Amino acid sequence: MPAEGGKTDMERIGLFSEMEYVTVGDKYVSSYNRAFNEAATKNRQMLPGGSKAISALQAGYFDPQFSRIFEGEGYINMNQVRRRAMMEEAKKNITRAFIPSSGGKKPCGLGSYYGTIGGPIPFFSAQAKPKDKYEPPGKNLYTNPGKKGTGYGYANVTIGKQLSHSADFYDEAKVNYKKHIEDHHRLMKGAPFKLNLYPKDYFDVNPYLFEKTLPPIKKEVKKELLSGAFKPSSPGKKPGGMKAGTFDPYPSHSVEPAVVKFRKEPVGKSEKIFHPPNGPKSRPIESIVALNVKRTLNTNNYKTASVQPY
Repeated sequence: MPAEGGKTDMERIGLFSEMEYVTVGDKYVSSYNRAFNEAATKNRQMLPGGSKAISALQAGYFDPQFSRIFEGEGYINMNQVRRRAMMEEAKKNITRAFIPSSGGKKPCGLGSYYGTIGGPIPFFSAQAKPKDKYEPPGKNLYTNPGKKGTGYGYANVTIGKQLSHSADFYDEAKVNYKKHIEDHHRLMKGAPFKLNLYPKDYFDVNPYLFEKTLPPIKKEVKKELLSGAFKPSSPGKKPGGMKAGTFDPYPSHSVEPAVVKFRKEPVGKSEKIFHPPNGPKSRPIESIVALNVKRTLNTNNYKTASVQPY
């Protein structure tokens, strides 16, 4: 039906036409009773002869007769083919192959030159070389034998002369320092100069000085510990729709005086705060399937309507 404004429902939804219903009026058939392949249960079907397995028989192949690859060819001797190839290669040689006069010689021991190409080398010969006549060197310098002793506790065993003993006063440094202090005090004319206005760290010499009498010392009162655990006199009360389970009774009602609300003074147009306009608001949209269900199934025909599969 056309809605207010002259537009139909289809025009308001934005569709060109209503969706078609292919299975309208068909009888409902349950998927449990429906066959998996209905075409396989009707008319005559193709009956194959069964699958074939590969075997030595001809039934295991697609061809009716076994066909050979090499059929009607002559026998070839591979040894004869190799000999012919060797003879063809031998014709390419200009002269005979090189053959050494004799086989290689093996060495007969360590240090032997038997079997080598160059033979013995005179530089590595074991024969003794000619040498000059040995002349012994001259005799060594004769000196007195060394003196026995390490030098510690033994006299006249060092290279130089023995040092003479010189006595040294034990407290000589202390006596000299005391004499220097006495000469310094003797040259001073009086005590060091001191000012009365010299700055101090505090106003008084003793910063902790307190002229008033101190209060008496407080004695700590020891709290007596309870001997046993605290046990309430009776269990907690349950609220039964009143204030029976609370510590305090129900508070009395206090009448509050009416308070005049604060009225805002009128503000000029120039002093008003700018509030941007609200954006477009969305509205609930139902799906096309739900609309079609509501149209086809309503309060008038819900008892007589049949179930239609989609």
